[in-house]
Amino acid sequence: MNRVNATASAIVLDAAGRPHGDRINPMLQSRRSMTQARPFRAAILALALLCALHPAKADDAAVTTQRIVVDPLSGLALYGYDPVAYFIDKTAAAGRPAFEWRWAGATWRFASEANRAEFMRNPEAFAPAYGGYDGEGVLRRTPIAADPTIFVLRDDRVFLFRSPEARQLFFASGGIEAADKLWPIVLKDLIP
Repeated sequence: MNRVNATASAIVLDAAGRPHGDRINPMLQSRRSMTQARPFRAAILALALLCALHPAKADDAAVTTQRIVVDPLSGLALYGYDPVAYFIDKTAAAGRPAFEWRWAGATWRFASEANRAEFMRNPEAFAPAYGGYDGEGVLRRTPIAADPTIFVLRDDRVFLFRSPEARQLFFASGGIEAADKLWPIVLKDLIP
């Protein structure tokens, strides 16, 4: 059996020069593993040192809340939809990065400067009911992120749902009055 130079490869070859199974020569593998582990250990040590020298602060942009539905990848409330557009345009409109504002532990986006200014004047009036959680989920005491494109405007509030079926079930199962009573119970279990 022929062996390939340790620096080129650690695969054992048969007499014809083909790989002998998928086995790797254990002597060469262990030497290579030790060499490869050094940079990894150094990177972990550097990361630990960096974290120790620069601890996270409570006002960092990454700090968030569970009391409002926030996209886990972007940190945006309502997955980037404009909360004011529900009331003014009667539609779900995507917000723009140029018009953002941080409130209640989340970053909110708006379709226009005027919508952002309106929200800044009175955010509680435009924030979705139940923090943007599915209303039907609240009835079941289960916080389920809603789809911001499935909504109902009622009593100067916007209610969001995960599906049209959940919206229908919400109103058939006690609706707003029942969910308003259960929301404080659900809210208690969410991280502020």
